[in-house]
Amino acid sequence: MLTGPISDILSASRDIGWVLEPDAKQVLKSAGLPTPRHELAATPEEAIRSAGRIGYPVAAKVVSPAVMHKTEYNGVALGIVTDDDLMAAFNRFERMDQFRGMLVEEMVTGVELIVGATIDSQFGPVILLGIGGIGVELYGDTAIRMAPLTEKDVRSMVSQLKGRRLLQGFRGAPPVAMAPLTDLVIRFSELIMDLEKQITSIDLNPVMCTATGCVVADARIILAGKR
Repeated sequence: MLTGPISDILSASRDIGWVLEPDAKQVLKSAGLPTPRHELAATPEEAIRSAGRIGYPVAAKVVSPAVMHKTEYNGVALGIVTDDDLMAAFNRFERMDQFRGMLVEEMVTGVELIVGATIDSQFGPVILLGIGGIGVELYGDTAIRMAPLTEKDVRSMVSQLKGRRLLQGFRGAPPVAMAPLTDLVIRFSELIMDLEKQITSIDLNPVMCTATGCVVADARIILAGKR
């Protein structure tokens, strides 16, 4: 069931056709999906204060309705460790069209996964799980199921991935905690069922997973009717 905050965010985003990342993460948080600590800064001074509260290193991302694919516009800076570098990122971002601020975010690491959904005109919500980052672009290493999902569905999707060894502790790395990953995918499936009439697609990419949990590092929500 849609909560008031989620409905308000979707309504406010209708004019641009998609949900800006700070708002998208609020939608996810309202649905119980974990996100990194983050703050939206409107000035360089606010950005520095945000980084002080979050703690370096941080990621910085442009927030603009004209910039949906941030990496294509050089709108992301990762691993920032000084105030000067943070200010330089802000100064670069604020020259971008329709600049609304800079997202200052806790840096997270782990195995990169993608969790996504589309609304099929015949079958309804379809959930995707795959190896994230460039893996999904180069190899298409994904598994697809119709929503809603169960724990058994998630386990089956993971077993279908060619890169599943990355989740099992590849080359001495600790294995990814499967319970938090399963919980995240199921909660995401439930969210998609609730948003079925409101959206065209949602991509969580990357979802960073470690031995202790999973965190949604980036999210994009496309609203129904967006061309």
